[in-house]
Amino acid sequence: MSVAALIPAYNEERTVGSVLKTIKESGLCDEIILVSDGSTDNTSQVGRNLGVKVIDIKENKGKFSAILEGYKCSKSEIILMLDADLVGLKKEHIEKLIEPVKKMEADMSIGIFKNGRGATDLAQKITPFLSGQRALKREVMEKLITYPADNYGLEMALTILSKKEGFKVKMVDLYDLTHVMKEEKRGFFKGSIARLKMYYDILRVFLKLRFGVY
Repeated sequence: MSVAALIPAYNEERTVGSVLKTIKESGLCDEIILVSDGSTDNTSQVGRNLGVKVIDIKENKGKFSAILEGYKCSKSEIILMLDADLVGLKKEHIEKLIEPVKKMEADMSIGIFKNGRGATDLAQKITPFLSGQRALKREVMEKLITYPADNYGLEMALTILSKKEGFKVKMVDLYDLTHVMKEEKRGFFKGSIARLKMYYDILRVFLKLRFGVY
C-alpha cells in the first residue's frame, strides 16, 4: 500500500528539515508533502531544498485546513501525519505507525511519546487521543472531510469519527521521541496563549461532534 506523509507546519524552519530528511531517508513514503500554513520564515524553502512537495497557504488557517490541503494533493492509500516540530524522529517510529494499517490490523494508528521527556510524555499519557502522530486509511480521511472541525480540533475529530464509524484504532509507543513545546517556540506568554487557543478549538470540536453544540 502506498503512503503519503503530510507535514503541516507554521514557522518551523528550525525543526522541519530534520523531520523531512528522516522521512525521505526512510524510504517508507511514496509522497512527502509539506504544507506551510501561512509561515513567515523559511519553512517552505527548507522543504524545497530537500526536494519534497511544498504547498504554501498564504494565511495561517490552522492544522485541520493544512492537513486537508495536503490530503487533496495526495494519491496514496495510507495517510501518515507527522508534526513538523518533532525531535528525535527515526525510521522505526514511521514504521511503527504505518505497519498496523498496512497489515490491516487497524484503520488508524496513533503514536504515543515514551521516554522522550517528562512534559510531553505526561501530556500524551493523560490525553493520548490528541496525539498528532498518526497513520490512517484514505477512507478515514474521506469521512473526516464531512466533519465540522477546524484548527487544532483535527485529532479530536479523528477520535470521535473513529468511534462513530466503527474504525479500528491501535495505539503504538514511540520511544525517545518528543516535540518542541509552544512556550519554547514562541516564548512563555505567546506560547501559553497559543496553547489556550488550541484547547479551545479541541473543546469546540468535541461539543460539536459529541453533543451537536455549535
